[in-house]
Amino acid sequence: MWGMFMQRDFEVVEREACFRGFYKLDRVHLRHRQFAGGMGPVIRRELFVRHDAVCVLPYDPQRDAVVLIEQFRVGAMDKAENPWLLELVAGLIDKDEEPEEVAHREAQEEADLVLGPLWPVSRYFPSPGGSDELVHLYIGRCDSEGAGGVHGLPEEGEDIKVHVMSFADAMQAVRDGRINNAASIIALQWLALNRDEVRGMWK
Repeated sequence: MWGMFMQRDFEVVEREACFRGFYKLDRVHLRHRQFAGGMGPVIRRELFVRHDAVCVLPYDPQRDAVVLIEQFRVGAMDKAENPWLLELVAGLIDKDEEPEEVAHREAQEEADLVLGPLWPVSRYFPSPGGSDELVHLYIGRCDSEGAGGVHGLPEEGEDIKVHVMSFADAMQAVRDGRINNAASIIALQWLALNRDEVRGMWK
């Protein structure tokens, strides 16, 4: 049966602070209840402690187009042929903000877009084996006419190019691997499944 365990079924024995910067790294000593019954042995896990993130796919229901951004990603430089990735608008919740506020703010900063209503898609853990990051994922209504150019905050080293793509072209980019990051793939596939409903509500 799924969901048989709860918060009380694990115990943190010790938590060490290994690194403190913009991000944090902890070493956690813990034990948890096992499927066979009883508590297991103490295990040690490194945990990358991150701010939660907000990702939003700007979607223009009138033109059936999406707005994606392109920027250099250090995490892809050793494992991708091209480390400039096509992505969603995204940002971290590092202030006293609601996820929806972050979505609207980042759309303006990264793509010079004013978003309309947001459609919540999911909240998910992108890498729970070693990180506590939680992603809030949305589709955001937009008018893509005139969207483009290079944006971002220079003081944060951002150099972000904006692309407007038809929904069909974006899905083809998922199929052929040009879009190769989790949030973008999840959002586009969700939109593929729910596009008729979204367009019906937003037209």
